[in-house]
Amino acid sequence: MGAGGQVFIKKGLNNIGDIDFSIGLISAYTKMFVSPLVLLGLLIYTLGVFFWLYGLSKVNLSFAFPFVSLSYVVVFLFSWWLLGESIPLVRWMGLAAICFGVFLVGKS
Repeated sequence: MGAGGQVFIKKGLNNIGDIDFSIGLISAYTKMFVSPLVLLGLLIYTLGVFFWLYGLSKVNLSFAFPFVSLSYVVVFLFSWWLLGESIPLVRWMGLAAICFGVFLVGKS
């Protein structure tokens, strides 16, 4: 859910365009927080916390936390697929390393 929330936040910020912080922090952040996509992303991201809390109540933190890195994988793939971002080969290699690391943790 965190990864999905991040994608909505990014799409919302892309729709807003350049945000000029020289007009003041409150004005700049107000511009962000009135975007429906940014608000939806924040809601989804926040709801994910409840699933995280449930998961932590069931397993050890040392086991669960490495799986958070899978959010990097999902954001990476969504950025490429939904946002049309160009991904160089070295990032794909890094993604493979993350997946391999989570695989090893899952086997423990």
